[in-house]
Amino acid sequence: MNELAIIGGTGLTDFDGLEITHRQVLQTPYGEMSSPIIHGSYCGKSILFLARHGTRHTIPPHKINYRANVWGLKELEVKNVIAIAAVGSIHPDMQPKELVIPHQLIDYTWSRKHTFFAENLTHVTHIDFTNPYCENLRNQLLAAAQNVDFKVYSQGVYGATQGPRLETSAEIDRMEQDGCDIVGMTGMPEAALARELDLCYTTCAVIANEAAGRGAAEITMAEIETNLTEGIGQVRQLLAEVIRLL
Repeated sequence: MNELAIIGGTGLTDFDGLEITHRQVLQTPYGEMSSPIIHGSYCGKSILFLARHGTRHTIPPHKINYRANVWGLKELEVKNVIAIAAVGSIHPDMQPKELVIPHQLIDYTWSRKHTFFAENLTHVTHIDFTNPYCENLRNQLLAAAQNVDFKVYSQGVYGATQGPRLETSAEIDRMEQDGCDIVGMTGMPEAALARELDLCYTTCAVIANEAAGRGAAEITMAEIETNLTEGIGQVRQLLAEVIRLL
């Protein structure tokens, strides 16, 4: 059994410090995974790493083969999955470069292949998705956050949008009214698929920008990339701490 897999998002297409042992291309019933799975060692612990957007970050959020990615990790007997996600901040207290460990999510995506239980069924399957993230793994991330010297929010509501465009200010207003604190494009169906396959899954979100209408200026990719450079550095530190705890 593999104890931990990390799904890298925007800004984390590789994992510095990981001693790579080998790369594995896995065939799945759902097509190609986003990238080869990297097997390696970090802080003396064996982990797997998967680049959600591809090794060169060329797969947009709505085109990611989430089913193949999650199925592949399950096939390799992964127990825990930490998903890294770049997000925009809706809550006024949450600022660029800071980290959020969300406790809830709202799904605004559409047309994505969002379940394994769709065809050739012997019975209809429902999952309990009341709490979309694995509380045990969330708590381990929060325990690790006690050992770092930067801000990590212990909860937040993640709003998952379709992408690849950013949202309008009116859409963000609606999401705020719905209770969302952060907005991203990859949170679903990844979390639900992990639950369907009994993977212990949680998200570590890094704030790349203020959401539409929340900042004083137009959102630019240059701003996002600058914030991610520092934010992803903090993600790496937090991951190092939680890997030591596992």
